[in-house]
Amino acid sequence: MKDGLEPGVTNELTITTTPDMGITHLGPDAPSMFSTPAMIQLIEGTCLSLMSKYFEDGEQSVGYHVDVFHLAPTPVGKKVTANATLKKVDGRKYTFDVECTNEDGVKIGEGIHERAVIDISRFAGG
Repeated sequence: MKDGLEPGVTNELTITTTPDMGITHLGPDAPSMFSTPAMIQLIEGTCLSLMSKYFEDGEQSVGYHVDVFHLAPTPVGKKVTANATLKKVDGRKYTFDVECTNEDGVKIGEGIHERAVIDISRFAGG
């Protein structure tokens, strides 16, 4: 990893939610709401986007721990913003505090996400 990725560094990503991000897996009568798996995907993407600026050639990161609370519903079609703040670095392991809000300013999720830096060639080799 290149220098500069240290505790306190932040990143933010905003998306407009789409029907495929909804809770359609609950059946045809389920309300059209942003799902927890989609929120976790946004959180992972926000953390990865931050880390990727610091990768050396051949490096990547993988998520290995997610602990989030989905606090409030958000109808599909609204914007959701994920904020990630690097909290801790322990060797090749990175811990982020994460928070998601919707376009109405409602906090819809919070928690932590942990990622590890990997060597792509070694990881792909099994």
